[in-house]
Parts: sequence; structure tokens; C-alpha cells
Amino acid sequence: MTETFFSGIDPIAFEGRESRNPLAYKWYAADRLVAGKTMAEHLRWAVCYWHSFHWPGTDVFGQGTLPRPWLDRPQDQTAALMKLDAAFDFFTRLGAPYFCWHDVDAAAPADSVTELTENVKRIAEPMAAKMQETGVKLLWGTANLTGHPRYAAGAATNPDPDVFRCAAAQVQCMLETTHQLGGENYVLWGGREGYDTLLNTDLRQELDQYARFLSLVVEHKHKIGFGGTILIEPKPHEPAKHMYDRDAATVIAFLERYDLAGEIKLNIEANHATLAGNSFEHEVAMAIAFDAFGSIDLNRGDPHNGWDTDQFHNDPREMALVLRHILLDGGFKTGGFNFDAKLRRQSVDPEDLFIAHIGGVDVLARGLIHAAELIEDGEIERVTDQRYDGWKTAAGTHMLRGKTSLSDLAAGAGDPRPSSGKQEYLENHINAVI
Repeated sequence: MTETFFSGIDPIAFEGRESRNPLAYKWYAADRLVAGKTMAEHLRWAVCYWHSFHWPGTDVFGQGTLPRPWLDRPQDQTAALMKLDAAFDFFTRLGAPYFCWHDVDAAAPADSVTELTENVKRIAEPMAAKMQETGVKLLWGTANLTGHPRYAAGAATNPDPDVFRCAAAQVQCMLETTHQLGGENYVLWGGREGYDTLLNTDLRQELDQYARFLSLVVEHKHKIGFGGTILIEPKPHEPAKHMYDRDAATVIAFLERYDLAGEIKLNIEANHATLAGNSFEHEVAMAIAFDAFGSIDLNRGDPHNGWDTDQFHNDPREMALVLRHILLDGGFKTGGFNFDAKLRRQSVDPEDLFIAHIGGVDVLARGLIHAAELIEDGEIERVTDQRYDGWKTAAGTHMLRGKTSLSDLAAGAGDPRPSSGKQEYLENHINAVI
């Protein structure tokens, strides 16, 4: 057998909660049934190509620290193939059912968009062969429209229409390649769709450009017969001072304004939610409330840092609450959990990449079990339904159905007293279950 970067790691197995083996699952058993489906079917989890195999461990203050042999040589097609081999070796040893990628993560570097699209096509064929060989599937693909200097002022929202053309070429290539590889979603990750100052920004112009770009992508999706879901990933502040897609509510309003709500759903990122001043649970619940929920990029930030640290999620309580919303909504349709997370710069051993993902998958599995227990218990739903009992009466129904005027309502106004919301009771109940 050929020696690889991860050859010292055996395939990761489920050993149960009593195990102290750091290279084993404690909660995640892919075939375990929870609420009528296997864990694998519920969670649909993916490894991201960029942080795991394309990122050398740099940050804004320092150089790369992570040993990645395929990044230590001239970046060409040979290096791209080395990276591809390492990635799929990792996926199979970990037991990952899916992966996600940007064009620039996997393809050889290029000086022009034309060359980049050619390099994407060159890597797509061996990638398809790896997928066929291993059974690992593509959860979603996207184009990186933020890293190149041409996108300093945005991609779809750029003041230069020639940059708009470049962005269109990258997205067309990646949308078609995602379709070719059987991808189940496509993410519109612009990265810099926003502004740094209003002194030189025409807001209406840029928003109209953004909407036109999205419309073109939707048109092309139908033209090529791509049956997957188109997703937008809300992202606040970073890297622009103000991002047009800063949180779920903002994106939902934008899609409604430009008649795109039926065509595009949301890819919620946990760390972006908190950077926007919201909770991860809130963003998922908001997307579900507007029938806009699609998929999740799973990570977390550090409350002592002000940027997107993309750490592996490790809070089973929060995960249970998030998964409760998802299960009550019927589960993922085409989306899933993508580990958009990266190692800390001092986690330099090959096994650290496994340990990080194992922990993240176990948090998902534990959250899934507890979410199912909370739903089966039914106490949260019972208390919540009881709070809204008044709206189930004839008078409440008439108010909602437009059978009463404002004057009718004013004439019947009394002196109601607040009833208990039972917040502390429900918080204690959740802690008792989890």
C-alpha cells in the first residue's frame, strides 16, 4: 500500500462513551437509528477542503505552521493531485459521507479566470474518479470570489462591470462542475459583497447588481438542469465594514425584495451568527420560520476574539437546541452540516485533524440524541402551545383572518395581566434532559 500523509491513522471506528481513545467516536455510530433515521441520514456531515487541506496555518499575524507536503512544493497540477489524494484518504479514514470545496482550493493556481476555469476542469475528472472509488459525495461547491485582488471591491457588487464578468465566469464553471460531480447544493459565497465607506458607494446600484447576478445564476441552474439548492451564506462585517448579507433576516428581506425567495435558501454559519450579534439557534430558527433554511457551516468563534476564528463546535447543549428546530422542520432536505472549521495553529500533528473532526461529529451525534429526546418528551412544545392558546379561540382566529377592524379590537380591549412564560422552568427542563 502506498504511504500517505495519514498512513499512521487507522480508520476511525465507534467505540462508545466509555472509550478513552482520542481516535474513536464516542457518540457517533453512523447506522444508529434516532427518530426513525440513521445518524448519518440525519446529519449529512461534510469535511471542508479549504481549511483542512488548503490552509497552511497562517493568520493575520503569522506565517503557516501546519505541515502540508502538497503545499510545500510548486503549486501546479501535480501538487493539486497530491492534495486530492490526501483529502480523499482523510475522508475515507474518517468515514465522512460528504465534502465541500471552492474552485481555488482544489485546482492549480491561475493568473486569469480563464486559466482557473481550465484548471478546475482538469481536477474535476480525477476528483470524480475518487468519489466513485470511495463513495464520498459532494454536499456543495462554490467559487472563491474574495481572495484575488480583482475582488477587493466585491464581485457581483463591484463598480467595475469587467469584475462582474469574471465573477460570472467563475460561478458558471463551479456551478457546472458541481452539477457534473453530483453535488447536492451550490453556495453563492461572494465574501466581499459589501462596502468599506458610504463616501464612494451607491447602495441601490450595488444591491441591484447583486440581485441581477443571483438571477443569472438561478437562470443558469435551470438551463443546465441542476436539481440542487442554491444557497447564500449570511456573513457580517468581515471583511467589509458592512456586508449586504450580514444575517438571516437581512438576506431573507433582500430575496423577498428581488423576487428570489423561492429560488435561494440560506447556508447558516454558526460563527457568523454570533459575529452578527445573534445566536446560532436564532439564525437557524429564523431561516426555518421563513421557509428559507438550507444548510449549515458548523464552527464557533472565541468570545475574546473579534474575528471569525472558525473553531470546531464543542457545545452539545447548543447543538441539541439547533437540531431540535431542524428535526421539527422535517430535517435537512438537500443540505447538511459542513465542518467549516480549522485547527489551531499549534495543532501540527496529522492526528490533530482527525481528533478535531471526531470531536465535532460527536457533538453533532450527542446533540441529535438529546434533540430527539426533547421532542419525544414534548414539554417545550406543550408550554409553547399553551402560551398561544388565546389565538386558538374564535376571537383570536377572527383577529388573524381579518374579520375584525382596528375599531372592533379597540372596543373590546380590557385589562389583561401577563401570564408566566416559564422560561426558567424550560431552561431547567432542558438541562435535566441533556
